[in-house]
Amino acid sequence: MTGEPSTHPPSVVDRLPRGELVRARVATAFAAPLAAALDDRLTGYLRIEPGEALLGGSGAEAVVTLEEGVPVLVYDAAADADGPAALAALAGSAPARVESYRLPAETLADLHDPDADAAAPFRVAPDAPARELAADDDLADRTRAAAPDDRGDEGDHDALAAFLADEERVEQVRADARAEAEARAAEWGLSDQLDGE
Repeated sequence: MTGEPSTHPPSVVDRLPRGELVRARVATAFAAPLAAALDDRLTGYLRIEPGEALLGGSGAEAVVTLEEGVPVLVYDAAADADGPAALAALAGSAPARVESYRLPAETLADLHDPDADAAAPFRVAPDAPARELAADDDLADRTRAAAPDDRGDEGDHDALAAFLADEERVEQVRADARAEAEARAAEWGLSDQLDGE
């Protein structure tokens, strides 16, 4: 979907067809689109364009695939991160443009096959996006309850630890935030209000 070279097999990102657009909106938090997907029992994916991209930054898209409204795979192209690490990379990136696409279940069957080695790094626990992106325990519990019994705690969900352990990513987030603040301050004539470092 990104057109950028990836070190990962193309099984998750490049094999996603466009699908039927169900809704598109700028979300101030991830709880609403995740809850809507769950309520709709949507099979397909969410395409997420993080806030920094909306503001003209260098952000790229991320995808969360869904089966009956329950998240299965996550990939963040901006960080080239998959699974729990992708959730960590996306955390705090709202507001974001979120597009919901519906696909026939058979289109995702191979990708969602729990025995597919190529997709394994991208798998997340069913409730992880609601808990780690939306900080919504009720939604996480509802998602877990809607998940099939054979869905376990896929992925290493010490996402915050994974994120913090990635010093390069943390520094990039700091640099992006600093650059964005400086750009906005300059645009609004408030550069003198910024603290120098």
